Amino acid sequence: MSPENGCPADASAEAGERKAPSNFIRSIVEEDLRNSKNDGRVLTRFPPEPNAYLHIGHAKSICLNFGVAASYGGLCNLRFDDTNPTTEEAEYVDSIKEDVRWLGFDWGDRLFYASDYFEQLYEFAVQLVRAGKAYVCDLSADEIRETRGTLTQPGKESPYRDRPVEENLELFTRMRAGEFPDGSRVLRAKIDMASPNVNLRDPVMYRILHASHHRTGDAWCLYPTYDFAHGQSDSLEGITHSICTLEFEDHRPLYDWYLDQLGLHHPQQIEFARLNLTDTVLSKRRLLKLVQGGHVARFDDPRMPTLSGLRRRGYTPAAIRDFCERIGVAKADSTVDMALLEYCLREDLNRNSPRVMAVLRPLKVVLENYPEGQVEEVEAVNNPEDETAGTRQVPFSRVLYLERDDFMEDPPKKFYRLAPGREVRLRYAYYLKCESVIKDGDGEVVELRCTYDPETKGGSAPDGRKVKATLHWVSAEHALTAEVRLYDYLFTKKDPADVEEGGDWLNNVNPNSLEALSDCRVEPSVAGAAPGARYQFERQGYFCVDPDSAVDRPVFNRTVTLKDTWAKVQAQQQG
Repeated sequence: MSPENGCPADASAEAGERKAPSNFIRSIVEEDLRNSKNDGRVLTRFPPEPNAYLHIGHAKSICLNFGVAASYGGLCNLRFDDTNPTTEEAEYVDSIKEDVRWLGFDWGDRLFYASDYFEQLYEFAVQLVRAGKAYVCDLSADEIRETRGTLTQPGKESPYRDRPVEENLELFTRMRAGEFPDGSRVLRAKIDMASPNVNLRDPVMYRILHASHHRTGDAWCLYPTYDFAHGQSDSLEGITHSICTLEFEDHRPLYDWYLDQLGLHHPQQIEFARLNLTDTVLSKRRLLKLVQGGHVARFDDPRMPTLSGLRRRGYTPAAIRDFCERIGVAKADSTVDMALLEYCLREDLNRNSPRVMAVLRPLKVVLENYPEGQVEEVEAVNNPEDETAGTRQVPFSRVLYLERDDFMEDPPKKFYRLAPGREVRLRYAYYLKCESVIKDGDGEVVELRCTYDPETKGGSAPDGRKVKATLHWVSAEHALTAEVRLYDYLFTKKDPADVEEGGDWLNNVNPNSLEALSDCRVEPSVAGAAPGARYQFERQGYFCVDPDSAVDRPVFNRTVTLKDTWAKVQAQQQG
C-alpha cells in the first residue's frame, strides 16, 4: 500500500499513469491548495451508512473521494455513519470494507465510525442546549411533520420551543438515561421555523431508540440524526473536503450552522450528481425489495447492481474505475447508458481474459475417418491481445461436441455454418464435413456423422480451398461438464422506475433474466479454476467461475456478451 495516499500500489500506479480528467471538485481542491487553505492538506472521506450493500452508484463516490485524495497527495478516511441501530448490521460493515478494498482502495489506519463520537456528539448537543440553540420537544413525529410547513408556507413553532434551558438540560439527561419511551421526546435545534429552507425549521438532532447497536450494544438509547452527526464527525476527523451527492445540497446550510454554532473546524461540503444508470435501479430500498420478494436470490446475485453482485458476475475493479472516470463528475443530474459500463468491462476483459472453448448446447459429432482411441493435441492461443499469454494444448479426438446452433439441416441462404454436405473449419484443428445426420424418434437431430481432412491441421488447406465458417468445439472424452448461467438485464425497461400512475416498478422485472444450462461442455484447461477466474468462451462471451462451483463440476456466470452495444450507440450519435 502506498503510505502517501492510502491506496494499494496497483490503483495508485494506475492513477499515476493516467491523469484523471479535471472537474469542478478538483478545481476547488486545486484553488484551496494554491491558497494554502487547510495548511495545504487534502483529507476526504467515504461515509456509508451500514444499512445495505453498496451498489455501482457508491463506486462513483468511492472512486471520487479516494481518487481526489490520491491525486493531491492527501488521504481518504472510511467512516461508517452508524447512527440508526434499527437498520444497521455488522454484516453490512464487513461487506462495505470488502467492496472498497476490491475496488482497489484502502484507508490504512483511518477506519472510523460515527459511534466512536457518540459521547462527544452528546456533549456538543448539551453545548447547544446551554446556548439556547436546542430544546427538548414533546411533539410526536407526525405532529412535527404537520407543523413543519411547506415550500411556500412557513412552519409553526413548537409549544415546547421556549422551555427554559435548565428544564431542557434535565429532560435531555433523562432521555439519555432511558426514562422515556421511543418517540415520546426529541431534541431539536432552535433555528428558524419560517426559513425558506425546510431543513432549517428546527430539525431533530436526537431521538429516543431503545435498540441495540452493532458496536455499542445497549450503552445508548439516544441516537443522533445523520444531519447532526455528519458534519461534526467530519470536523473531528479534520476532513477538508466533504464530498456528497446532490440531494445533500439543501442540507448544507444546516451542516454549516451546526459547525458555526459549535465553533468547530469547518470542512467544505461539496455536492455532485449521483450516478443514474439505465436498465437497473440504484436505490437501497428497491434493491432490498428485490431480495425480499424473491426476484433475485440475494444481494450478491449477479443480476444485481451491487458491487458484490457485479464481482460475482465477473466484473473487474479496473473496469468499474474506468467507467467512473469516463462518466465524470458534474452538478447536473443525468443518466448513463448501461452499455457504457459494459463497454468498459469488455475493454478490460478482452485484454486480460484467457480464451477457452466451451459448448453450451452440445451436439455430438463422430469423425468416421478418425482413428478410434487416438488422441492428439492441437495448439491454441491463450489471448491474441496479449503476446505474453502464450499457448495451450487442447485434446482432439474422434468424438467431439459442437454448438447445436452451429448446425442446420436445411439452412437459409446466409447460414454459413455446418449443414449436410458442407465443410467448415474447426478452430485450431481441421476442416470438417458433415456426411449424415442421426435423429431420435421425435425427429430431433442427436448426432452428426462427419469426416475430417487430415491435411488441414491448423486450419488451412494445402490446395487453397476456403470455408466460410470457423466453429469452436471440445473433445467429448476430455471436456468438463459444467453449469453455465446466462444473465440478461433484470428489467424489461430502460427506466424500470418510470411507471404509469398507480403502477408498480416490480412489474418491470424481467422473468427471463436468468437461463441456467446444466449440461454444457468446457475444455479441460479450466479444471480446478478458482472462483472469480475469468475467461472468454470463444464466440460466446466472457464468463466467470461462480463460488457455487465444485472441483468436478464448475459453474460459470456469463459476465457480458461479446456484442458491443456502446460502440453502436456512439456510431449512431456520430452518424
